[in-house]
Amino acid sequence: MAARTLAIVLILAGGCTRCLGDDARPSTKPAAEPQAVDWSSLLVQSLSFLGIEHGFRWVTEEGTRHPHRSFFDGYVDSLNSLHGWGDGDPFYVGYVGHPMQGAVAGYIFVHNDRKYRAIEFGKNRRYWKSRLRAAAFAWAYSEQFEIEPLSEASIGNVQAFFPQQGFVDQVATPAIGLAWMITEDSMDRYVIERVDARVHNPYVRLLVRSGLNPTRSMANLIAGRVPWHRDTRPGIWEPPLSTPARRTTETSAPLDLAPFEFLATTRVEKYFGGSSHGACIGGGGAAAFRVGPQWQIVGDVSGCKLTGFGANLSGDSLSYSIGPRWTLAPFKRWEPYAQFLVGGRTLTHEEIDPAKKAQLEETAAQEGKPLSFSDHYLYTRQSETTGLAVSVNAGLDVRLTSAIAIQVANAGYMHSWHSNLDGINYANSLQLTSGLIIRFGT
Repeated sequence: MAARTLAIVLILAGGCTRCLGDDARPSTKPAAEPQAVDWSSLLVQSLSFLGIEHGFRWVTEEGTRHPHRSFFDGYVDSLNSLHGWGDGDPFYVGYVGHPMQGAVAGYIFVHNDRKYRAIEFGKNRRYWKSRLRAAAFAWAYSEQFEIEPLSEASIGNVQAFFPQQGFVDQVATPAIGLAWMITEDSMDRYVIERVDARVHNPYVRLLVRSGLNPTRSMANLIAGRVPWHRDTRPGIWEPPLSTPARRTTETSAPLDLAPFEFLATTRVEKYFGGSSHGACIGGGGAAAFRVGPQWQIVGDVSGCKLTGFGANLSGDSLSYSIGPRWTLAPFKRWEPYAQFLVGGRTLTHEEIDPAKKAQLEETAAQEGKPLSFSDHYLYTRQSETTGLAVSVNAGLDVRLTSAIAIQVANAGYMHSWHSNLDGINYANSLQLTSGLIIRFGT
């Protein structure tokens, strides 16, 4: 939904962006301004973005326009029904659309963070501090969109209906959204800025700036600017810079080891063995605390949506574990490692009986009232199993800077001790993950 909203707004704005004017060349001696966050402007822009998203929902979703229950009762039902990981959305919505929403919210914060908004991607502490502040705001915005008073839970009561009850969006939106921002920032630094320096055609520069940084473009529009605006260089209608400006904040500091790491991942699991079924697609987050040059303690929380079911059955998996990691070459660019984690896994199935649901809806219609939240349990069967789980993994990270790395791949095997769920064996699985690593304290 967030991705569709973004596309529609950019298309509608495209026809009149020239009438908004272009950005003036940034002054070489900018006037002094307060260093605090511009909270009033941030609030207005955040509410504008929230209004666009809920407006799109209202236009496209019948249940949002006609929730069939009171505001308070529907809101309480939505909050009470939250559980598990998956929410029934397709992959591109949960792991592309919502992270784009998080990135837009992050850029809205950056535009109003007067102390850091002119910071560009690079090897400097200020950039990473800026983006972590933006990610914290994106998390707060995500919570507002999902479960706060002006949210999907209150406007349309989305989480009150099967299978929308999972927490995936509240994790993926800020975590993968941060990775999306960093990707756009690096794209702006290493691709868009070079096009700016070499291409004289303003329309080409317009398309490159706007198209390769879509979430920044959306945040610019919400702020009342043209999509291609940059705080750090001239607009597209002015002559291009001969070469990209040098960064004085970058240094070639000696390599050191981060005491703490945060990892945002995407994950695919494939189950095997007798009576096994399907795969699981999702993501998660991990934190690693260094206890020695080659040793770390890793905590991991991941969730995924079970696949291969029919129309009336869905499921999800939630795993949580902790254990040691050993890195072969922690001071090298390429860092192979192995880890052993111990924890638990919870698997959940929910199945709708369509005939019983239709019967209950017909009865409710005859009585002139909608189905209540408690009626959900009359036509839905939920089953769950939890057990001890262990995993053995080997992976490869590549260091980009002292503060950022990429998990190229992490492959492993997980075994969990629990009973079969509805006759399906989930005890053995092969896992493959990749993601973005942010390192603190370097």
